[in-house]
Amino acid sequence: MAITNHERVGKALELLKTGLLPFIERELKAKYGNGWAFEVKDVLSDTRLAAGKGESLQDVAASLVVMDRKWGEVFRQILGKSERSLVNELVTVRNAWAHQEPFSSDDAYRALDSAGRLLSAVSAAQADDVEKMKMELLRVRFDEQARSEKRKSASTAIESGVTGNLKPWREVVMPHADVASGRYQQAEFAADLWQVHLGEGTDEYRDPVEFFRRTYLTESLKGMLVGAVQRLTTGGGDPVVQLQTNFGGGKTHSMLALYHLFSGIAPTELAGIDEVMAAAGASRIPAARRVVLVGNKISPGNPSTKPDGTVVRTLWGELAWQLGGKPAFARLAADDEKATSPGDVLRELFNEYGPCVILVDEWVAYARQLHDQSDLPAGGFETQFSFAQVLTESAKLAKNCLLVISLPASDTSGSPQNLPHSQANDVEVGGTRGREALERLRNVVGRVESSWRPASAEEGFEIVRRRLFQPLADPAQFKDRDVVARAFAEFYRTQQAEFPPECRESEYEKRIKAAYPIHPEVFDRLYTDWSTLVKFQRTRGVLRLMAAVIHSLWEKGDRNPLILPGNVAIDDARVQSELTRYLSDNWVPVIEKDVDGPNSLPLKLDRDLPNLGRVSACRRVARAIYMGSTPTTAAAHKGIEDRRVKLGCAMPGESPAVFGDALRRMAGAATYLYQDGPHYWYSTQPTVTKLAEDRAEQFKRNPDKVAQEIEQRLRKDLERKGDFARIHPMPATGADVPDDLDARLVVLGVDHPYSKEGNSSGELAARAMLESRGNTPRLYRNTLAFLAADKTRLQDLDEAARKYLAWESILTEKVQLNLSPYQVTQAETQKTAADGTVTARLPETYQPRFLCCTARCCWWSEPALPSDTPA
Repeated sequence: MAITNHERVGKALELLKTGLLPFIERELKAKYGNGWAFEVKDVLSDTRLAAGKGESLQDVAASLVVMDRKWGEVFRQILGKSERSLVNELVTVRNAWAHQEPFSSDDAYRALDSAGRLLSAVSAAQADDVEKMKMELLRVRFDEQARSEKRKSASTAIESGVTGNLKPWREVVMPHADVASGRYQQAEFAADLWQVHLGEGTDEYRDPVEFFRRTYLTESLKGMLVGAVQRLTTGGGDPVVQLQTNFGGGKTHSMLALYHLFSGIAPTELAGIDEVMAAAGASRIPAARRVVLVGNKISPGNPSTKPDGTVVRTLWGELAWQLGGKPAFARLAADDEKATSPGDVLRELFNEYGPCVILVDEWVAYARQLHDQSDLPAGGFETQFSFAQVLTESAKLAKNCLLVISLPASDTSGSPQNLPHSQANDVEVGGTRGREALERLRNVVGRVESSWRPASAEEGFEIVRRRLFQPLADPAQFKDRDVVARAFAEFYRTQQAEFPPECRESEYEKRIKAAYPIHPEVFDRLYTDWSTLVKFQRTRGVLRLMAAVIHSLWEKGDRNPLILPGNVAIDDARVQSELTRYLSDNWVPVIEKDVDGPNSLPLKLDRDLPNLGRVSACRRVARAIYMGSTPTTAAAHKGIEDRRVKLGCAMPGESPAVFGDALRRMAGAATYLYQDGPHYWYSTQPTVTKLAEDRAEQFKRNPDKVAQEIEQRLRKDLERKGDFARIHPMPATGADVPDDLDARLVVLGVDHPYSKEGNSSGELAARAMLESRGNTPRLYRNTLAFLAADKTRLQDLDEAARKYLAWESILTEKVQLNLSPYQVTQAETQKTAADGTVTARLPETYQPRFLCCTARCCWWSEPALPSDTPA
């Protein structure tokens, strides 16, 4: 029977309660001793959760509230800021669930994901059950998408103006079947060492042959594999390797490569390993025992019972049991039971059961849960570092043992230039105890470890390309790729002023070939900007996003030669989800209004302006700005340069000027698009341009204020009399115009415009003034000339005056509006521009309209006035 999203969330909350309860009780006991229950009652005493419950923590809401309110005293030592945000979010989820509120698929997935992350942070086994629920929900969502053709009908691929013999990328290279069809699950891009160790997971990670077929051996990874082969064959190579990168830097993937290399499969069956063997000077790979220790999968508070009945309590107990089963565990059973660090017995085990590979992942996540006292089965906080020192020294002294340890990047200083990385580390490191554990483990391991670096951005091109696309094999494919690369390189060289300087270099053509069919600018933005976001994993995040992008473009029949930032279908729900999952929720309305979607401003502009709409210029510009600026909105130097916007949009055969025009129109009309010189960026806060538009609209309800502004400017203009003896500006009645012999000009107000249709307000007012002066007939009618506003052009003048008044009012209230210096400068610039527009439109609206009258006839004429006649 089908399960609803509400039921899914309920099951996840039940698993969350079960998984958190031992952890919460353990930490509260460590802090308050036997009085911990009174602390819980005190916390819940002012809530409804305390009423009628003997064991308050049996309610998941109570558990979460206790964690939140006791965070500073207890839980911040183990968990980080990201986990606290999960606790607060899950409180909201639980309340929504309890009040029977509906959950969309996106809401349900987020709730499950948050619950799973919190459970993983405390090494709760229930995290695996929640992960399975997430995968099931993703399958349900895919089935719904497969049955619906809404995306195909509502959104089509953007057509470019590319000409010549450039083949579409879809005719040259094929995505892998799972990517093209959309059958991939996002979790498939998350390498899980523990899951593979248990013989579970997808073939891509579980099967050694398939793993190496899709894995690009970077120089660093290849060097590590060479060293591993040497270590386990000749005793050479480094005994201890520390993998230390930011979140998503490839640590777990590198460990999987080692795990599969020594799986017993012949190296000839593993792609790329022949080069490793040659570099290592080895003819075979020995059979090796493999030990996998993943800190967030092993609970320090719950002993593990193995299939042979062995009860394992500590990390070293788990290591010994995996290495040699019950006999090996018996060698340090006493140390496991008493939670004391083993001594030289580890070296003896490594020699006896070698060659062996020891892989330790997520050690910080394990160590941060330990207490200063040895009150847990796994031992105390200090004991863990004694074990770390024994482990590294034993691996160094053993004959054929390789120890590989992964740690989060240690740059946690929080300095401005490293802030994004510091935040990213918080996801893996956790609270203050986690940071202390990281620093101490780094010091212990650092004494004997060898250097290792993650993949470079250029190597990242190949990593992503190999995972998402089938390899190029036919010479014709290479030829078509090279033709495209050459065409783009020539395009950039011939239009040097329109694009960034690096594009004109010959090296850029090589980068296009290496990244094909994805434009290097896409990778540059993802690896340079998006990878600075919290939780955006450098390789995994790029894979997740680009898999969604390629599937969307493949489904829509995209026929462009390369995939540029301007081609990223942000209107596609799956792509948009990947682009917003790392951002705050208030980015979604920004996208819908100003970036992409059926009701977005760029789409409207493209429809209204055929020259831009022919190549969807506004939509492509908006996408390029979003891809290039969104991750850096909090940076000191925000925004993407106009030349880089054009790089993300224009293709050979198109004019970069078209995208420049689209950029200017977008900047003048968008609600959330900011501009500072040549730099553009989106923000979740409306621009002062939007505020000015709203105020200009409000002035429609105050026409007297607008008329007063226009007439004030007109009076100032009329101070130049020209050939007239006198000028009568905006007379209320004929009584205000004397009946004299001198030639005079009467300028009618905006409430008396002229229209060629006849009997207009201006004509009727002029006739009335010609007929009489007050209550007496006018004698000298032919001495008067009339100037009236053109009715058709008065609307433009009125609009310009309203915009000027809007900007003026904003600057008057800049303190109350709390405008930034940049916004003040922008408002001043716009006010000056609006002032110039009003000045220019005034003579266009008040064109010469003479009414000449005699006793027998009246008519309108439009003679040319002298150059010094006011207009």
